[in-house]
Amino acid sequence: MIRQAAFTVEPWSLRETTLDVDMLAQAESVFALSNGHLGWRGNLDEGEPHGLPGTYLNGVYALRPLPYAEAGYGFPESGQTVINVTNGKLMRLFVDDEPFDVRYGELRSHERVLDFRAGTLTRQAEWNSPAGQAVRVSSTRMVSFTQRAIGAICYEVEPLDHAARIAVQSELLANEELPAMSEDPRMAAVLGRALNCEFHSGDEARVVLVHKTKGSDILVGAAMDHLVDGPDGVQVEARSYNDGGIVTATIALEPGQRLRVVKFVAYGWSQARSLTAVRDQVWAALSGARQVGWDGLLAEQRAYLDEFWRNADVEIDGDTEVQQAVRFGLFHVLQAGARAENRAIPAKGLTGPGYDGHAFWDSETFVLPVLTLTAPDAAASALRWRHSTLPVAIERAAQLGLKGAAFPWRTIAGQECSGYWPAGTAAFHINADIADAVIRYVDATGDEEFAQGPGIELLTHTARLWRSLGHHDGRGRFHIDGVTGPDEYSAIADDNVYTNLMAQRNLMAAADTAKQYPKRARELGVDAEESAAWRDAAAAMSIPYDEVLGVHPQAEGFTRHQVWDFAHTSPEQYPLLLHFPYFNLYRQQVVKQADLVLAMYLRGDAFTAEQKARNFDYYEPLTVRDSSLSACTQAVMAAEVGHLDLAFDYLGEAALMDLRDLEHNTRDGVHIASLAGAWFALVGGFGGLRLQDGKVGFTPRLPDGLARLAFTLHIRGRHLHVEVTRKAAQYLLADGEELEILHYGTKLSLSAGKPQSKAIPAIRARPRPSQPPGREPVHRDGEDPS
Repeated sequence: MIRQAAFTVEPWSLRETTLDVDMLAQAESVFALSNGHLGWRGNLDEGEPHGLPGTYLNGVYALRPLPYAEAGYGFPESGQTVINVTNGKLMRLFVDDEPFDVRYGELRSHERVLDFRAGTLTRQAEWNSPAGQAVRVSSTRMVSFTQRAIGAICYEVEPLDHAARIAVQSELLANEELPAMSEDPRMAAVLGRALNCEFHSGDEARVVLVHKTKGSDILVGAAMDHLVDGPDGVQVEARSYNDGGIVTATIALEPGQRLRVVKFVAYGWSQARSLTAVRDQVWAALSGARQVGWDGLLAEQRAYLDEFWRNADVEIDGDTEVQQAVRFGLFHVLQAGARAENRAIPAKGLTGPGYDGHAFWDSETFVLPVLTLTAPDAAASALRWRHSTLPVAIERAAQLGLKGAAFPWRTIAGQECSGYWPAGTAAFHINADIADAVIRYVDATGDEEFAQGPGIELLTHTARLWRSLGHHDGRGRFHIDGVTGPDEYSAIADDNVYTNLMAQRNLMAAADTAKQYPKRARELGVDAEESAAWRDAAAAMSIPYDEVLGVHPQAEGFTRHQVWDFAHTSPEQYPLLLHFPYFNLYRQQVVKQADLVLAMYLRGDAFTAEQKARNFDYYEPLTVRDSSLSACTQAVMAAEVGHLDLAFDYLGEAALMDLRDLEHNTRDGVHIASLAGAWFALVGGFGGLRLQDGKVGFTPRLPDGLARLAFTLHIRGRHLHVEVTRKAAQYLLADGEELEILHYGTKLSLSAGKPQSKAIPAIRARPRPSQPPGREPVHRDGEDPS
């Protein structure tokens, strides 16, 4: 676990002031740079020591077999695993022929800073070689938001006390040796040499490599070029070989003299284009970067991020650590999707190989709502990726004997890659989650072109799935049996409330959209009978309720199961999935992550205020939060039902998931959905934002630990700024046409430039519910808001 003091608390950056070699893998994840297309882990420039090397291209993967002890119809036959492509980060330094390696000699000082506004990772180090030669090393690294194929590094070295012969070797390296992974199923599979060389060339200060992935046959191109600045006499040479290329700059430096190497790296890939086309693609990208130059790339990066933060920043007064963590989270969420451009947003982004680089329902349910209201183009791009996989999903549904589309539980390219069907194929709720993301995106943006294109197609085919998967009983009630909801400790259940409510919204939205766009509906084969069948199923949807306990069971019969023996479960036995058989988990009342509670957030219209309060209190003692997706949801609902201090505690857990390595797997990459969830907790929990059916509503309230909350939302081409204090909320429409909102149910009409302030009613305090022993969130006191 990352110690609290590992990073200084600053509002706009993450700073490491000492180097802990034992924590390199975790630091590499949090210091990762990405733009949604290219990802560079925060490995040291010299490459060694490392925790886990990593360079990733979104959509580039290798195939691997999925073995089964017993075969079964419909089981996926192969898996897709993200691979570590050609590493362009390497900058090896030799001082009088001795390699710069922090494990040897004396590391006099070392600092790294991830700057959320500049979009750079900087490093400053002073090192004494084993022979006593002292040097200062400075580097700045970036992955460009404006030129998505480009990563760049500015590397500088100078001797401090005596003259030294300096050699800087800039490298491209394919098929790096990777460390062995643990047996934790959340970890990624490790592939050996996943790249086969197709072409290599090196001359002057340039190298280009083209490789092909095993099984998936994807061509991957990488090229580098350099600008070298130093005293007269710098010698530069280049060479290449099958799996790499090296450009070396050598010079003898006196104290006060400096060697500066600027490195531009370009990447490209394709499953369709020729080797020549891929090679020329990376050369062209490289030329564009050189034309702009290092200073130009930095300026473009800063301008891009200035615009993002102007429209997306969240400010809080009262907890500087959470303030830093929320901005850290938003920065990584942006990095995961900004330039993905019709590719997936993996659960770990492009920060590590965790979960094999797969995208799950996390993207649509947790990440896209944030991007929809802060960077809507990125949200639309992710939904277009889902739409591009629609043919595969339709084929999968047919294989399962269903109509419509059955989207995969986990995937990179669209095919189902889960080899465990109770928590994979059976988790059909992902189809409603995709539909929900479509509904929310169209509702928030008013994007008619998307609604009539990918939107209606996704809604139509997912609605067909639900009508095919469910059935009407003899009394006319509509049931969806044998499915797995968000809680992966309860599988193959009947009438999971979350699944049924989300399917209900999916069915109604598909029918409404068909009515709104009748021509497109006819093109998709939707007629009045089919649309009516969707409405009938939605109206008759079975929503179980336990009259004796006065709560909603997570699924039919859940509340009659034996309660898990929490008292005799030790802290070392969490997460439970690593210490107990699923058979025991599935038949007892124990919740891995918010399920029914998530339904109350996303389908709040389906519950009364009293039901929400009773349900929340019932599920708190059962929820162990063995998933990083739980704390943010519990924070939102805790705030809504009046447990503000508990919500504040859960906010801290969601926000600090990776900065504290709370799930003990940050080494594999950061948890993008949990980082997005910190925004949920603040904006949806303490800001009380609810956006549904064209209505934008707020019920703001702050915990004792916070004195102020401010955020900006991008709604239908307008920017709405909200500022909440203990006693009042102020709403300011920054631009655009008049916007109607709700404040605690009261309508307000906002005009641009005219703020309105409204009082916040008192919240009735309620007794704090308990959690399973040892699973309570860490209490946050905040800071003195006075």
